[in-house]
Amino acid sequence: MNTSKPIPQWRIVAASVCGTSHLKNKQLCQDAHHWQILPNNVLVVAAADGAGSASQGKVGAMVAVETAIEYISIQKVTRYTLADDALLRELLTEALLAAKKAVEDEAANRNHQPHDLATTLIIMVATPEIVAVAQIGDGLAVAKNSMGNLLALTIPNNGEYINETTFLTTQNALHTAQMRIWREDIVNIGVLTDGLQMLALNMGVGEPHKPFFFPLFEFVANAEDKTMAKEQLVGFLSSERITQRTDDDLTLVLAAFSN
Repeated sequence: MNTSKPIPQWRIVAASVCGTSHLKNKQLCQDAHHWQILPNNVLVVAAADGAGSASQGKVGAMVAVETAIEYISIQKVTRYTLADDALLRELLTEALLAAKKAVEDEAANRNHQPHDLATTLIIMVATPEIVAVAQIGDGLAVAKNSMGNLLALTIPNNGEYINETTFLTTQNALHTAQMRIWREDIVNIGVLTDGLQMLALNMGVGEPHKPFFFPLFEFVANAEDKTMAKEQLVGFLSSERITQRTDDDLTLVLAAFSN
């Protein structure tokens, strides 16, 4: 009898849910996320949080994540690209620029100003050997290696005042972008918007909160039914345990590389 070995692959569970404050005010969820698996186990993730003060923030977030993923997916991301830090940084920078232009073009098409579509943006490219992240604004990107070490690849970029941050449409936004490349045996990644960052990050020392991430990473590693797993993640994000701590929109993208 022939028995085939399971093919190593990424497992992803992701969700964006409306915060309780937006539900009370009958507003749309301003968050958006998108992901795609490219050849050779290259995972690309994007998450965005449309500004609450922006009338078209949801549109800006959706355009940003979809454009960023589309841009990277049509590039030839080869082993040579992944092995060169400069090429990776160039790829991420060009993806940010493409997203920024797309948001500005969408604003013009709608007869709005770019700030009406203001949004943050996190872009991640991950393989089992490397993870690279670019971020404008708040939110958080983390990764765990095979030794169980958990690293905050980015930290929230908050301004002088609480809930203040830089947006993709802000002038000179790209000059504020955080970029990080981590070359390790990657087994988990996580990307989240600012609604969860107070639960997921020890803000005092800038370290990710292991009791938050480790059970979630175990959950995604064992998630065989994608539909059920997404329903469970939505239920978690909508639970009283979470909504007692935050009333903001929530996005969480989780991935595990499983052998």
